[in-house]
Amino acid sequence: MAIEIKVPSPGESITQVQLAKWLVADGEAVEKDQEIVEIDSDKASFPVTTPEDGVIKMMAAEGETVAVGSVIAIIEVMQGQPAKSKMQSADSKVQNANGKTTDPVSSPVQNITIPPTGSSSVTLHASPLARKIMEDQKVNPQDISTAFPGKKITRKDIETFIQGKKEASGALVFKGTRDADRKKMTTLRLKLAERLVSVKNQTAMLTTFNEINMQAALKIKEKYSDSFKERYGVGFGLMSIFTKAVTIALKEYPQVNSMLDGEELVTPRYVDVGIAVSAPKGLVVPVLRNAEMMSIAEIELKIKELAGKARDNKISIDDMKGGTFTITNGGVFGSMMSTPILNPPQSAILGMHKIQERPIAVNGQVVIAPMMYVALSYDHRVIDGRESVSFLVKVKELVEDPARMLTEGMDPIRLLLDL
Repeated sequence: MAIEIKVPSPGESITQVQLAKWLVADGEAVEKDQEIVEIDSDKASFPVTTPEDGVIKMMAAEGETVAVGSVIAIIEVMQGQPAKSKMQSADSKVQNANGKTTDPVSSPVQNITIPPTGSSSVTLHASPLARKIMEDQKVNPQDISTAFPGKKITRKDIETFIQGKKEASGALVFKGTRDADRKKMTTLRLKLAERLVSVKNQTAMLTTFNEINMQAALKIKEKYSDSFKERYGVGFGLMSIFTKAVTIALKEYPQVNSMLDGEELVTPRYVDVGIAVSAPKGLVVPVLRNAEMMSIAEIELKIKELAGKARDNKISIDDMKGGTFTITNGGVFGSMMSTPILNPPQSAILGMHKIQERPIAVNGQVVIAPMMYVALSYDHRVIDGRESVSFLVKVKELVEDPARMLTEGMDPIRLLLDL
């Protein structure tokens, strides 16, 4: 029996996708619900799984652009026979670390002992194909054991580990040659490039800057981080403080939360905050919906969930739809100052940057304080300078005095005195 694997629809407006990477080899035995290929659309990347055990026959090449609904693979299912037994052939045999020939199909996963160079042996629960790749790429079993403790090691795990090492070490090595690498851009990257150019051409984008004394926020983080994590199971970060400050400031300056729709100005009565996250295939912006209703803990939990999905390339289009305002943090990469670009159709984006100790004047005295530059890029067609500057000042006031968030940004003493 043959089962066709077709390209699922990533969204209503998408008719073509790109086969980013096959996760299995042609003719390889696959298991039910195993991820076999990664698909790139102009909005997101997502994996395709197999519905049954069987042997895969590829119908499209890696990097090829295919139509939604087209057949990209066929799964041959043998009734009454385990899929793993159908691939037994001389070509499918590999050698283990001791030099003995092993059939990877009849023995798909084994506990094996591989002696690392100059150290004691390491026991790995790995598939024969994974072992073969480790041998070919000279991967240290101790590193794999550390990276995937107690896990069944598969081909995909090894490839992920190798790619991670390349990215971490800067894989490109200059050797004095005149060679150059050339590769096709992903559909996601092409769409991103198109959107970035359109933003520059179709909006009146300006950026206003300010600086924030992060001392109060950092003291809260230092004092309450352990108890916060113990109670909620998630770390306490500065992004949640900024997100909360933004939702409060947008209530006072709703124009910053607005967007153009033809000749109409749309101002939502809610705040959906997009959080820019660096994913393996580029920047993605998952959205926290109704962030104005969330507590700090709820914001942190949602950010952790969405960031994890982005890192694992499991972020969905629904996770990124909409959004009325975006926050991006270049500070995690060491950026001191930048002008973030708008995320259309939104009219504003807040850029956070690196915290650095600098001398500042406080009550006539020069003191050293942890300072952060912040930038608000905005569409001047929608937002005037008064609203943009006032909004950023409001965010600054709230982050420098987080207790004011309890009173929706108002001075607690003035409330106490009914002023």
